[in-house]
Amino acid sequence: MTKPCRFCHLPAEEVIFSNELAFAFGDSCPVSPGHALVSPRRHVGSWFELTGEERLAMLALLDRLHAGIVESHHPAAFNVGINDGKAAGQTVPHVHIHLIPRYEGDKADPRGGVRWILPDKAAYWEKS
Repeated sequence: MTKPCRFCHLPAEEVIFSNELAFAFGDSCPVSPGHALVSPRRHVGSWFELTGEERLAMLALLDRLHAGIVESHHPAAFNVGINDGKAAGQTVPHVHIHLIPRYEGDKADPRGGVRWILPDKAAYWEKS
């Protein structure tokens, strides 16, 4: 038996911002203070299956979320990412954008950012 999609059944009190086609909410296992997600209302697995209107709605909420996190948490930078498909590490099969605030000193050497998902290829600057 398949579990119901957590994002399709998210309690209203967990929603930070929403619009007609998308909603934003805090990550249930945040990697940094303020880590949040933006997801479409429609249950869709991949960014590439979204309509243009859904993408625009998600990006509008991403901007609002960014402004709110800057105001409340004052991060130094952000990682923005989508795990699109099981091989890419997607564990909830409902597309979502991660907005991960980054703070000075949260990692000794943050160079390479999202490239560290494949560690043997991340430090490209050391290979020259």
